[in-house]
Amino acid sequence: MSSTRQNDSPPPAAAPRSRSRLRRVALIAIAAVAVLAGLGYRHFWLARPIGAGPAGPSVSREPFETVWSERPVLLLGFGDSITAGFGAPRGHGYFDRLAQNPADEFEELQGICLQRVLPKLQTCNLALSGSTSLEHAEMLVSKIEPQDDETLGIVVMTTGGNDVIHNYGRTPPREGAMYGATLAEAQPWIENFQRRLDGMLDEIETKFPGGCHFFLANIFDPTDAVGDAERAGLPAWPEGLQVLDAYNRVIKHCAEQRANVHLIDMRGAFLGHGIHCTQFWNQHYCAADPHYWYYENLEDPNDRGYDALRRAFLIEMARVLPEAFAAGAAGEKTRER
Repeated sequence: MSSTRQNDSPPPAAAPRSRSRLRRVALIAIAAVAVLAGLGYRHFWLARPIGAGPAGPSVSREPFETVWSERPVLLLGFGDSITAGFGAPRGHGYFDRLAQNPADEFEELQGICLQRVLPKLQTCNLALSGSTSLEHAEMLVSKIEPQDDETLGIVVMTTGGNDVIHNYGRTPPREGAMYGATLAEAQPWIENFQRRLDGMLDEIETKFPGGCHFFLANIFDPTDAVGDAERAGLPAWPEGLQVLDAYNRVIKHCAEQRANVHLIDMRGAFLGHGIHCTQFWNQHYCAADPHYWYYENLEDPNDRGYDALRRAFLIEMARVLPEAFAAGAAGEKTRER
């Protein structure tokens, strides 16, 4: 009888305990996935790490080891807030860093500046933060003092960027504040920009009877060629990249048509360092420096961005100016004979 009762007793409660453990494991796994997803979203979509130290390409020291010219030279800054150095610590804007090294200069760039190779260098920065190309043509050109025959001009320019991004979609698109415009709507303003830019270059050149060289930057794209400005808190702009590209084609065309205008590809230099800088799947991702080079206002560089931009200008200047000065000196000797 006792044997029968033992066989009829219920099995131990192992199965319910096993199911409970499985539920706990599943909940822990789900929580872990949620945490990882949240961290991934924060890192790949929200984070904009700035990084530290030098930014941008290396600059060869060799061209800066000998004097380029003993002529008087005026380094003229012209354009908008990028040339004005908005958002940079004092002395760290690209214009300032071109002229002379800041006190806390990186070791690799000590002595690599225009003051080193142009001992009679003078500087004048007329760039105005927040200004558009319309204001550059109407206001800034007239502020340039005419120079004497001995002075060579080195003109660094950033213009047109505010035409594109203002007024951030807060007002209907118009010339000089075309954010949100379709390409068709912006086309007359783009054509006006080309005429305006040509006119500015012509007029500035008359201020330098001794000759001048322009180093003209195109306009960067903080969306890393994705075109999703809404991820930066701005209204969506479906044709924004097309308008930006059209402006950059105008700038490139002006450089191609004039022997003394040299394009600085700021857009190319900054790709991969905008709002998608941490996204390894972006076509412009920079594994060597996956960091954000823009200031908090999205339309200017930060300190590291200004360092990178300064390097882009220096590389092009070192390519162009020593040969230009040598050709000018040879021409003067020929005329003397």
